[in-house]
Amino acid sequence: MQKIFIVGATSAIAEQAARLYAARGDNLFLTGRDAKRLAAIAADLKLRGAAAVDTAVLDVDDLPAHAGVLERAWSGSPPQVVLVAPGTLPDQAACEASVELTVKEFNTNGLSVIALLTGVAQRVRAGDVIAVISSVAGDRGRQSNYVYGSAKAALSAFLSGLRQRLYKDGVAVVTVKPGFVDTPMTRDFKKGALWASPQAVARGIVRAADRRRNVVYLPWFWWGIMFIIKHVPEAIFKRARL
Repeated sequence: MQKIFIVGATSAIAEQAARLYAARGDNLFLTGRDAKRLAAIAADLKLRGAAAVDTAVLDVDDLPAHAGVLERAWSGSPPQVVLVAPGTLPDQAACEASVELTVKEFNTNGLSVIALLTGVAQRVRAGDVIAVISSVAGDRGRQSNYVYGSAKAALSAFLSGLRQRLYKDGVAVVTVKPGFVDTPMTRDFKKGALWASPQAVARGIVRAADRRRNVVYLPWFWWGIMFIIKHVPEAIFKRARL
């Protein structure tokens, strides 16, 4: 039995991952912004087999609140797996019209998560795993979502450095890069063959954490798609409509 600490547990992907851990009989510590939703998820996970479920309300943008929540998460027995999953999907056009919104969204999807991970990294020990949901959007800035993509690019770069730093201490840092996922956050998008379910992505996350992977694209074929996109010459790329 492991203890699993999930930040942003009310997101669709994180909830599905929590269900997988609950089915194993693991001990779960969950955080999220919505207290009622968090309580409902916790009750469901207990029915699904979790050994114990504890919760704490946390908005990752509230940096002063991080320390207290981390203290609670590590009290008693420390977690062996930390899954960090908070984020929003900003309106790119609205961000282009607002400096304040751009900064807010970059903070939520990048800086606040980096701040939290800095605290987590001070507590983990040999054998532990930190898995963080970034995005394929961070692999190259595109006009359709470059505020979101740039925040995820910063997060992915931070995780790369953190992985190298913690490797010698026996801690695995897993960067998770999902592509299109059919969640409430993307309900207004037209779906197609490239879209994955939260359940499928969650299975990939748990498997990657178990195997202590470095970087994982979910579903796997996004590695090839992003390889091509990253290597399109800038003179051609800037004319594309992506």
